[in-house]
Amino acid sequence: MPELRPSRRDQRRGPVPLDTPREVRRPLLARPEFDPDAFGRASEKFARFMGTGKFLVWMTAFVLAWIGWNVAAPERWRFDPYSFTFLTLVLSLQASYAAPLILLAQNRQDDRDRVLNEQDRSRDERALADTEYLTREVAALRIALREVATRDFVRSELRSVLEELAEEGVTVPASRSRDAKRKSSGKKRKRVDEPGAARPGGADSGPDGDLPTPAG
Repeated sequence: MPELRPSRRDQRRGPVPLDTPREVRRPLLARPEFDPDAFGRASEKFARFMGTGKFLVWMTAFVLAWIGWNVAAPERWRFDPYSFTFLTLVLSLQASYAAPLILLAQNRQDDRDRVLNEQDRSRDERALADTEYLTREVAALRIALREVATRDFVRSELRSVLEELAEEGVTVPASRSRDAKRKSSGKKRKRVDEPGAARPGGADSGPDGDLPTPAG
């Protein structure tokens, strides 16, 4: 943050009140600002390119062309004669710059892997918590279902209660007697509908549904 200093105008005017903002002194040369993400992306691209076969092919072609030119070309056109000192310097500079760029790309990849691992760990923890919750819910449902009375159990209990009431001489309510009559009438209908059973009011029955009496 640039330092706040009183300007010459303020110095000529005398002391400045505290509630008056001072002018910000700007430096003559602005500091260069670098985008670390952009530089990191460039280093990753360079490191990724160096790990391909295309880079090896181009590098081999460059070195062969350099050596071939400085060996087969006329002597006055050679710029790096035998021992190839300049080529060694170029390759050394390339290696000195390539190593930090590769390390920078590796550090960025490690950071990404760390973030992904943290996300996977948190996702696994949430999935484990959900699984434990569902397991507890299923166990609670099983316990609750054990306490629920089934239809056969309810019928057997009602039957035993009715038998006890009948033994004690207690009359069954009208609603229950109606249900019993409906069941008995349903059974009679089934018997009448069976083949070979005499139907009331048929050709062989009397007017009241009884069997016809033989003639005297």
